[in-house]
Amino acid sequence: MASISLTARASTSARDTRRGVVRLHPEVMDALGLRPWSAVRLTGARETVALAAAAERTSPTGFLLLDDVALLNLGVTEGTSVAVAPAQVEVAKRVGITGSRMARATVSPETARLALTGKVFSPGDAVSLLPQDLSPASSSRAGEVRRQMSAAIGLTWTNELITIASADPAGAVAVQPSTVVEWQDGVTGTPPEPAGTPAAPAGTPAAPREAPAAEEHPAVPVADLVGSRDTARRLTEWLRLAFDQPDLLRRLGAEPRLGALISGPPGVGKATLVRAVCAETDAELVEVAAPSIAALEARTAAARLQQAVDRATAASGDRVLLITDVEALLPESDPPPLATVALDALRDALGRDRLAVVVTSANPQSVDPRLREPGLVDRELTVGLPDDTTRADLLGVLLRGTPLDEDVRLDDIAGRTPGFVVADLLALCREAALGAALRYSDDPADPRLRHQDLLDALSSIRPISMSTSDNLQTGGLTLDDVGDMTEVKQALTETVLWPLQYPDSFTRLGVEPPRGVLLYGPPGCGKTHLVRALAGSGRLNVLAVKGAELMDKWVGESERAVRELFLRARGAAPALVFLDEVDALAPRRGQSSDSGVADRVVAALLTELDGVEPMRDVVVLAATNRPELIDPALLRPGRLERLVYVPPPDADAREAILAAAAKNTPLADDVDLADLAAALDGYSAADCTALIREAALTAMRESLTAAEVTASHLRTARGAVRPSLDPAQLEALASYADDQRG
Repeated sequence: MASISLTARASTSARDTRRGVVRLHPEVMDALGLRPWSAVRLTGARETVALAAAAERTSPTGFLLLDDVALLNLGVTEGTSVAVAPAQVEVAKRVGITGSRMARATVSPETARLALTGKVFSPGDAVSLLPQDLSPASSSRAGEVRRQMSAAIGLTWTNELITIASADPAGAVAVQPSTVVEWQDGVTGTPPEPAGTPAAPAGTPAAPREAPAAEEHPAVPVADLVGSRDTARRLTEWLRLAFDQPDLLRRLGAEPRLGALISGPPGVGKATLVRAVCAETDAELVEVAAPSIAALEARTAAARLQQAVDRATAASGDRVLLITDVEALLPESDPPPLATVALDALRDALGRDRLAVVVTSANPQSVDPRLREPGLVDRELTVGLPDDTTRADLLGVLLRGTPLDEDVRLDDIAGRTPGFVVADLLALCREAALGAALRYSDDPADPRLRHQDLLDALSSIRPISMSTSDNLQTGGLTLDDVGDMTEVKQALTETVLWPLQYPDSFTRLGVEPPRGVLLYGPPGCGKTHLVRALAGSGRLNVLAVKGAELMDKWVGESERAVRELFLRARGAAPALVFLDEVDALAPRRGQSSDSGVADRVVAALLTELDGVEPMRDVVVLAATNRPELIDPALLRPGRLERLVYVPPPDADAREAILAAAAKNTPLADDVDLADLAAALDGYSAADCTALIREAALTAMRESLTAAEVTASHLRTARGAVRPSLDPAQLEALASYADDQRG
């Protein structure tokens, strides 16, 4: 069949998300002979099938719009070329599916069959439980599926994915009412009973369902726990004392019970550590995912937790009950009635011989404090964030069985991955392997992973700690790309980069590195641009927040937002916390009329900067154009102690800014940037950039085929882009800078 190569682009439409639908330009559909809701075969790193629907006619013809699940099934990233062709689809007689423990335990095969009806797929595909309710043929089933899914696993069913393990016949298939759907454990969903079959009498109790078996996770050797071996050794010692020497503990006045909390950033390997230690000590592990239980109805959730405790109790020998992400089950704020039941179940488990309870949490401050009372989970271990050396060792372990090219430098990759944890590095290795596999797909004789494969993977992998929307992308910018501003760049290098690059020098001289810097200057003069360049030079993670974004009228919410911001920064270290418009976040106390919200936020910010919890490898950089409005307590030594003035650009700086802005804009021979820069007194950096953009638009207005920007276009653009710098504000800022120096 004919095929067309299109560029994969992630769909932004919420209605298409995870429904097994891709969208093609109507002209592409005509070229392939497709009708709306026809099946298409997509070929990337692997093959998959989907339903094709028409995109808007205004959309580009060369793009294929698909969601994250389709990208996963194809094994490609956005921007990759995908071959699209019509597909032949058969009706499936039988489909075998696999999924998470929660899905297997709560979604009946019949409900899964309804969710799959109307979709097309092939073995190995991941498919969501969202009903395909876009095509007219499936709209009648959508409401029934939604009701059954909501009753089964609550709101989380919208995120659940199942995998097509097998299909009869093999190949691209579609589910119809006659299809038998079965879970991999053999639970079968048969076709609906024919009309007239008597229903069960009202009130007949449902057959009890067994608790789902723990998902198998192969335990890694303790020797492979790079960066966590000391933590594993401590947990091993505790388990062996509790299991093997209970009499010794009793003689010394201690109970031989063990309840431990393992804390650390998400993805750092807390559960992996517990599994490794249990394998080392020959203890049987019973594992429970707290979010899966917390998502259920309260009575069902309590029964599930009790079943897990019963399984741990019934096992012979040494046993460990592991509860991951315990804050979902026992939250600090507004704990549900289930929390009390869960605490009683854990207290009962800890009263059994040779049974230990270990819980994990990425946010221990969000856990119900009753869990950490004496006699319950009263011991704590922390798995720290890996440094450069540890990341290099982790990459060595993860790539141990991978054929590597001679140019691979793991220490260089480790230096480029600040804030990455084990899960992030594993995702990086997988993405690099995918890129290498695409390169060797035509000639797989001697495949090898190259250094460039890992560098390319870095562009699409972001650390878990930076998955929120408040991170600032550097775009490869460094301080070397910033023209002029020599004194400002030197001050920022000394204050921010030196403590991270030369910590031994600070230790040798007995100097505490600065914790914060205040950038102040007129608006539009490149403060945010400097922050991006600084982050790119030091390979830092940047969490950028505008001051007003943290303000909330509800009591305690703004302070909580400040604490969580710094918590994320510590989890992404080395990191830079950029507080833009800090005058809105930390105004002078006692002078605002917001019911004390600003005063409480200033107090929370001062507490974080004072280091109640140490800020290792975290620097705060604030920016403002009204420094006189900031609370003075924030500017004393130990807080935002270094004040750096970013002056308006002079003629030389304006020339450099114009040249950078016009880097991709062809300029005519009659354009003299030096003369133009000298005539732009009062223009900020943003004004200079806007001038080049307006000149290019002026050229386009004259002719859409224009090939260059002339001096005439720039003169016309100056009439539209006026200088934005206020002389009175410039004078006030210069005076403030003189006072700080004086």
